[in-house]
Parts: sequence; structure tokens; C-alpha cells
Amino acid sequence: MTALAAATAIGVTSKPSCGPGKTERDASRHRGSFRASTRRGNEALHHARGWRSFTSRAIADRMGKVSRQEEGEFGEEEEETTFKDEVKQAEFDEGAACPLNADIVWQTMCKEARADADKEPALASYLFSTILAHKSLEDALAFVLANKLKSTVLLDSQLLELFSATYRRDGHLVKMAQADMQAYIERDPACEKYMHILLFFKGFQAIQAHRVASALWKQDRKPLALLLQSRISEIFHVDIHPGANIGAGIMLDHATGVVIGETAVVEDNVSILHGVTLGGTGTKDGDRHPKIGTGVVIGAGVTILGNLKVGANSKIGAGSVVLRDIPENCTAVGIPARLVGGPKPESQPSLSMDQVSGLSDYAYDI
Repeated sequence: MTALAAATAIGVTSKPSCGPGKTERDASRHRGSFRASTRRGNEALHHARGWRSFTSRAIADRMGKVSRQEEGEFGEEEEETTFKDEVKQAEFDEGAACPLNADIVWQTMCKEARADADKEPALASYLFSTILAHKSLEDALAFVLANKLKSTVLLDSQLLELFSATYRRDGHLVKMAQADMQAYIERDPACEKYMHILLFFKGFQAIQAHRVASALWKQDRKPLALLLQSRISEIFHVDIHPGANIGAGIMLDHATGVVIGETAVVEDNVSILHGVTLGGTGTKDGDRHPKIGTGVVIGAGVTILGNLKVGANSKIGAGSVVLRDIPENCTAVGIPARLVGGPKPESQPSLSMDQVSGLSDYAYDI
């Protein structure tokens, strides 16, 4: 199989046309970009052909499952726990979305990918190119995002270098991605595997791409940040201005139609369903978008307009239009939104995704 056929088989961008009027130098540059973009494809194909002949130790090294007893972490009388037990026994901070041992997320994802490649050989090359050919979550994430957001004039090789460089420069972005993954695992009953989040959940992908655009925005690389915003909107149907500040442990459930404005703030552990708008009003610039507190859950089709505050641990019912501040620990529904019942202290309703309790009566207005 040729390099071009291998690259095409796993979804790498096909060789760009030089077009009429291009010089030989231009053609050479395009060929160089294509070779760079297919390098990972060839590596993935190599692994796909020979992965069954790997020794068990080589597979363990690739997946980060080196025996801890060999590394001297266990005494003679202690038994080494299995990888599955290690995942189950991982400790979590109360109210936090990311496991203390963040490597478990990546190790578990690799284990899932290998198991699915065993079960479904048709996915072998795909899973190797997207997950198992990489050494870390940030490498795999950069590869997936680059291939999702590429276009005929924005090559995947260019995007891969952009995402990879951003993750190398700011490791906090990777920790936030891990926290987002844990949010999906804990809150979405339809989410069974970490690898599904990376590969198939467009809400997760849109948030991670936004974080890179936001980093570029803060570096005053605004044209490139806006280009990424445009591609994210086209591909994922999620429009988040790169100036918006998004916390960790965020779940965009289904995600289609989510719009978040430039000066909006979304704090940690927030769950947002599809069709939500965090928008401004009027034509004046400045701080003009909503501020969403920690632990808030926002139902499908909600519109929140203006520079207002939704207090921590509050719920906004589906289809509501919020035009005034919502206090902490409250539930608001309707058009315009009104409070339901009195304040009910609750530990982050976004974690339980309970959107219907407390809707039996309208006790008082905002």
C-alpha cells in the first residue's frame, strides 16, 4: 500500500492540488506539507499491521501499564493490583471533576481502544491513528482536533503543530480537558468510555478547540483565534467567542446550537445542554454577557441575556429566558424566568443533572 493510499484509508487529508499558475517552489511546499500531514498516518499503518505481534511488555509500555512492583512501589508481601482495580480505587477530590491521578484517564483510554481494536478489526487503523499511536492525551487530542477542523486552505499539519505547541506551552489546558472528560463520564448515562468522549463527543471537542482559540486570543493572535472560532462553529455547530472564559469540568451535552458571547464567564463544573445562548443585548461594547456560577445546570433551549449573574448551584429550566440575576441555590423556569420555591442549598446540581425537581409551584418572583 502506498503512503497516499494509507493516509487516505485513515482519513488524513488528501494531497492538495497546486492549481494553475503555481510555481515549482509552491508545488514543493505543498508536497512538503502533505508529507508532514501523512507522517502520522504511515506510523499508524505500521502499528496496525504489526500490533498483534507486539510483546505484552511492549503493549504495557505503550499504554502506561508498567508493573509498579518492578518499579519498587510494592513490598514483598504486597500484591500488585490490576489496572481495572487501580481505576476503581482512584481517589477524587470532593466536588472536583478530575481524578487525582490524571494518568489513569489516558491509560484507561488506551486500554479501551485496544479492546475495541481486538473486537472490531475494521477499527484497528482508526484507533491506532487517533489514540494508540500517540504517547499522551495531549498528542491524541491535538491529532483529533486537527483532523476535525482542517480545510482545503487550513492543513491538518498546520493545525496539528498549532495545537501541539499550545499544549506544550500550557499544561493547564490538558488538565482541564481531563476534568471535562471526567464530567462526561460521571454525568452522561450514555457515555461508557473515555475514548468515546475524545473521538465522538462534539461538545467536548468544541470546548477543547475553544480553549486553544482562547489561548491565542490572550496572546493577541486574534485573527488566528477568530479563524478557529469560525471553523469550530462550522464543524461542531458550537459558537464560542475566543474571549469567553470557560472553567474546568464543563459538559456540553449534545452541544448543537450553543452560543457563548465574548465577555461571558462559565465557572467550574457547569452542565449546559443544546440550544443554549449566553448572549448580550444592545450595541454597546464592554462587559455585556452572562456570568454562570459553579455547579449550575442550564437546560435545553435556555436564553440568558445581558451582563447578569446566575448564582452557584442553580438550575435553569429548559426553554427559559433569563433577563435578571438568579440567586445561588435556586431554580428558575419560564419566559421570563421566575424562581420556583425558595432557595434550596444543594451541592452542584450540574453533577446530578436533575432538571425537574422543585417545579411544582411558583412561590415568588425574581
